[in-house]
Amino acid sequence: QVQLVESGGGLVQPGGSLRLSCAASESIFSINVMGWYRRAPGKERELVAAIGSGGSTNYADSVKGRFTISRDNAKNTVYLQMNSLKPEDTAVYYCNVWWLRFAVRYDYWGQGTQVTVSS
Repeated sequence: QVQLVESGGGLVQPGGSLRLSCAASESIFSINVMGWYRRAPGKERELVAAIGSGGSTNYADSVKGRFTISRDNAKNTVYLQMNSLKPEDTAVYYCNVWWLRFAVRYDYWGQGTQVTVSS
């Protein structure tokens, strides 16, 4: 069972930066998508950013130009650099990795890390 361990959340003032990290506990299938989702109080979970094993990326419109997703395939780790943070970025951020193999989808989630943007 793959476990995803997140780190890097915390409290930051508006305009500040944080970097989230998420490491898989064991080797994962080489062709996969790693990403970050978030759930704000009273809202549905939403995709923040995702990155394929080949490096292609996808961002929510609300974070384009402020957040950058990257990965280190050798370490099975994904990062989310968050700059120019806003109070509306406050949420629990979840790491996710998924892949397809023989038409079966494998989907794993981290435990979540709190990001609070407040003065």
